[in-house]
Amino acid sequence: MVKDFFSAIEDRRSYYSLSKEHVVPDKRIKEVIDHAVQYSPSAFNSQSARVIVLTGQSHDQLWDITKETLRIAADGKDFKKTEEKMRSFINGYGTVLFFEDQAIINRLQEQYKTYAENFPIWSNQSSAILQFVVWTSLEIEGFGASLQHYNPLIDDEVRKTWDISRDWKLIAQMPFGKPTAEPGDKDFSPLEERVKYYQ
Repeated sequence: MVKDFFSAIEDRRSYYSLSKEHVVPDKRIKEVIDHAVQYSPSAFNSQSARVIVLTGQSHDQLWDITKETLRIAADGKDFKKTEEKMRSFINGYGTVLFFEDQAIINRLQEQYKTYAENFPIWSNQSSAILQFVVWTSLEIEGFGASLQHYNPLIDDEVRKTWDISRDWKLIAQMPFGKPTAEPGDKDFSPLEERVKYYQ
C-alpha cells in the first residue's frame, strides 16, 4: 500500500476495535518499527528512544497485567468499562512499548549543564515524534492503533516481566491490530484560531 504523506497523516486515527488477524508478516512490522526508531530525530542526536514490541502471548500478558493493576486501583468500584477497554486492547495483534533511556538524559544533563532542565522535555518531545512516526507507519501497513498511558501504574510489573533496565522510563503503550470498526467522526477547531501567518 502506498500513500502520500498527507493522506497517511489524515488516516492515522485512534482505533479501539481490533482483531489479532494478520495484516502483514512480522518481518514487515520489524522493518517498519526499526526504520522509525533509526530515523526519528532526537535532541543532540541523543538516540535515547528504546522500544519493545510485544506480540502473541507477551502482548496478551501486558494487558492482563494492566487489567489486574487497574482492578486493584479501582478498589471495588465498578470495573466493567475498564475491563471492556482492556479486552479491546488484548484483542489486537501486538503492542509497542515506548521508553526513554534516562542514563542518556542524565549524561547529557551533566555534559551540557546550561540546558540541563531542558533535556527531559526534549526527551519527551523526541519520544512523541517517534510515537507519531510508528503510529502513522503502522496505519500505512493497514493496522489500526491507539496511544495509551498506563504508566507509572504498570511500570514495576512490566520491568520485572520483561527484565527491562531501570534506566528505561516507560512513556507510552501503543496497542495495534487489524481494525474491525471505523473510528468516530473527528471535529476540528477553525485553523484561523490555531495558526497565524505574518509577512
